[in-house]
Amino acid sequence: MKQVVQNYKSGELALLEVPVPGCKPDGVLVRSVYSLISTGTELMKVSEAGMSMVGKARSRPDQVSKVMQSVATNGVPATYRKVMGKLDSYTPLGYSLCGVVEQVGTGIDDVAVGDLVACAGNEHALHAELNWVPKNLYAPVPDGLAPRHAAFGTVGSIAMQGVRRGEPQLGEVALVIGLGLIGQLVVQLLTASGVRVVGVDPDPVRCELAERVGAAACGDPASAAVESAVAELTGGHGVDQVYLAAGGAGNQPVELAARLSRDRGRVVDIGKCSLDLPWNAYYEKELDVRFSRSYGPGRYDPAYELEGRDYPIGYVRWTERRNLACFLDLVARGSVDVEPLISRIADFDDAVETYQSLKDGDLKAVAVLFRYPGPAGPPAEAVAPAVAVPAVKRPGGQVSGPVRSTTTPVRLAFVGAGNYATSMLLPHLAQRDGVTLSTVVTTTALSGANAQRKFGFAEATTDLDAVLGDKSIDAVFVVTRHSSHAELTRKALLAGKTVFVEKPLALTEDELAGVLAAVEESGNDRLQVGFNRRFAPMLQEAGKRFGARTGPANLRYLVNAGQLGHGSWYLRQGTEGSRFVGEGGHFIDTASWLLGADPVSVYAVASSGNEDLQVVLRYPDGSTATISYVTTGPAGFPKETLDLVADGRALRLDDFVRASVYGGSRKRWVSSRLPKARDKGQNAELAAFIKAVRSGGPMPVPLESLVATTAATLAVPASLAAGAPVSLARA
Repeated sequence: MKQVVQNYKSGELALLEVPVPGCKPDGVLVRSVYSLISTGTELMKVSEAGMSMVGKARSRPDQVSKVMQSVATNGVPATYRKVMGKLDSYTPLGYSLCGVVEQVGTGIDDVAVGDLVACAGNEHALHAELNWVPKNLYAPVPDGLAPRHAAFGTVGSIAMQGVRRGEPQLGEVALVIGLGLIGQLVVQLLTASGVRVVGVDPDPVRCELAERVGAAACGDPASAAVESAVAELTGGHGVDQVYLAAGGAGNQPVELAARLSRDRGRVVDIGKCSLDLPWNAYYEKELDVRFSRSYGPGRYDPAYELEGRDYPIGYVRWTERRNLACFLDLVARGSVDVEPLISRIADFDDAVETYQSLKDGDLKAVAVLFRYPGPAGPPAEAVAPAVAVPAVKRPGGQVSGPVRSTTTPVRLAFVGAGNYATSMLLPHLAQRDGVTLSTVVTTTALSGANAQRKFGFAEATTDLDAVLGDKSIDAVFVVTRHSSHAELTRKALLAGKTVFVEKPLALTEDELAGVLAAVEESGNDRLQVGFNRRFAPMLQEAGKRFGARTGPANLRYLVNAGQLGHGSWYLRQGTEGSRFVGEGGHFIDTASWLLGADPVSVYAVASSGNEDLQVVLRYPDGSTATISYVTTGPAGFPKETLDLVADGRALRLDDFVRASVYGGSRKRWVSSRLPKARDKGQNAELAAFIKAVRSGGPMPVPLESLVATTAATLAVPASLAAGAPVSLARA
């Protein structure tokens, strides 16, 4: 099996082949599904390993004392050989994971083979494919809890033990210094306990995350905003308790704790930070300084951890294992949400590169998970399969179309002439100079004749093959029912036509693959999908006013889709796909355009008894977009409202009738006037498409983006079925 190891002398990290551990009595053999990197403790260990011998000694004065004692007892040569032998060996990494029980040792009766368990311990819950875990260091995972969430069990127990040491009471105010992984969990546990929290961290992204998961206010330790928030929440008395979840050698955390604590407040040390307590400050307030020891009672006790001797609950209410089980229960019930803390899920085979990225600072993360391969894979009820985003293969890059003279009209054919085509597309094209509406193709003669009469098509027909074979036609619009989009697009691409297909491009992954196979076979990638909102003039202007971002963004998109009329073909999910798959690409494309990237994962949750959805998209830079797609809202409420927040700025779009941008100086831009009608970008989109056809230049939206948006839309039903996020793996 494979295991992540490190040589403490050289700093080398490796994914090493090691023997499978045996299944001993009073424990279980667990196959890992997810393991969690502690971005605090583990990275500190990885960084120390890269130091010189002098640097290692300075960072671990406790170990230096042991070495000096050994010199006094055993002499220099023996001590040197002992120290070098220990340093120049591989040591394990990891202490928090979730996996499946593969074998049960004698004396175990609370779990069985195939059960999902969360495991703890820096000797037993390692970054390895298989681990033997003693009975007091695992806990069964509650039904419905995703394995990647259960993998937080150990760090959750550390945070929980720290909170227990603070003895929070309803209505109190707490200060959490350090908003890394442990600090973020402490914030949520305190909030769940009825405590109002102020967070402190120099990283504004972490401050924003803590506020999203429950903190009342957060800020830089040097900022006056923190002191103001504490004064406001406590009436000037100071916080009841302080949790030190920070690291480093500076003394600022303990000084800040004293300054912002109330008289006789409690200060709990959870992290590993300098504790040079300013005597006067702590004495005058008679502050109660407490330490929190790892996961809870039982830690470092061999009788408890290795021999399985539990402490009676009447004497020790919360042990390591009970803390672990309690944290899992809180996550399962939604009282604690670890999903926002996940910055990256990496394949276990990429473990060394992931650690290196974290160490070098290339990967900024709160929590990183390793995902393990397995004979049967992770449990289907909790982990969704990845949806592949097909690679776009085209000979020699994007294909250029023929360049036309500005006096030569662009000849268009329409396949389909339903409500959307006749109300939102054809009115713009019929009035556009340099465009000839050549042929309309419909399945019924009457609809074609109506379109010919109303918009001036030269010809109406039901013969698609004749249109595709007509070399005089430059571009084909596919505006039919959803179930035919992919096949008609495929045929038009193979015929060498430039294609505009109304959303969706495809209803299934196989359909999407078929379109891309046509691109590869023909070498023709001249394709546009009708994602028009990114072209809306008001949104375009708001995007320019908002400007470029430097940090991650949060986007909220509320879509009041409304109820469908009885008999609508949108309701035919068996043939036309779900309603969201049919139109959700609009909103995903808009979010991706505003965020300047394609999503890397999709998580969808459905309301019971209706089609209301919450879709959360994650992006490579840590940005998130939440699309609330509701069908139960009132008819008079705006259909689409959007908010984008990043870097101290905010953009708001109100149903394409008003837009505004707010800056950090309280100045704001507001669209100058209300439009005569909502302009969702169709006219500008068509202008960009016609320009590309005429000039032979690039299509308005890269094909890769169209494919990524389609794959993300298709991932929504996959996520709903699995009850877990779906990774969008690039093929």
